[in-house]
Amino acid sequence: MAVNLMAFRLFTPLPIPLLPSAKPLLYPLRKFTRSSTFITQSKGNDTADAPDRIISAVTYFYPFFDGIQYGRYVINQFPQFQVFIQPLVPSIRAFKSFPFNGLLVFLTLYFVVVRNPNFSRYVRFNTMQAIVLDLLLIIPDLLERTFNPRDGVGLDLMMSLDSTVFLFLLVSLVYGSSSCLLGQLPRLPIVAEVADRQII
Repeated sequence: MAVNLMAFRLFTPLPIPLLPSAKPLLYPLRKFTRSSTFITQSKGNDTADAPDRIISAVTYFYPFFDGIQYGRYVINQFPQFQVFIQPLVPSIRAFKSFPFNGLLVFLTLYFVVVRNPNFSRYVRFNTMQAIVLDLLLIIPDLLERTFNPRDGVGLDLMMSLDSTVFLFLLVSLVYGSSSCLLGQLPRLPIVAEVADRQII
């Protein structure tokens, strides 16, 4: 009996303690799983259903309508843009008809959509991207109000700035809306990181 007990002690494996470096690996793995799941769900046809895609695509018209005035030089110089703008004129006029429409749309999108957990994260993220994109329009607006050049190099720089802002809004509208309609997740430069921080 003593021999058997001694043999049991000799051949019983001792518990091996976890290495110190093994425990922290749990945190990055958990974080990676969450982010990869979100990307997969956002691009999947089953999770981003038709209503989510349509709502997300429509939100990108908000910053475009709010910043349409920056396209006055581009549209006058290149009439081809009027083919794209002309069908949107009634909606743009309705949006610009009341001075506080932009603020009302902003408050509605932020408090009714972004802060509403009943909407999917896909919808709230795209809505937040549109809001951040619209908030960036404050920068060129302040520059115009501050300097307001009438001629010379200052006017040329202001025309270039306005045209760049308009083209960026146009590209964001086309890219954002088309990606949403296809069930994909558009990520705009700079804007996407800010939107990520605002989504709970």
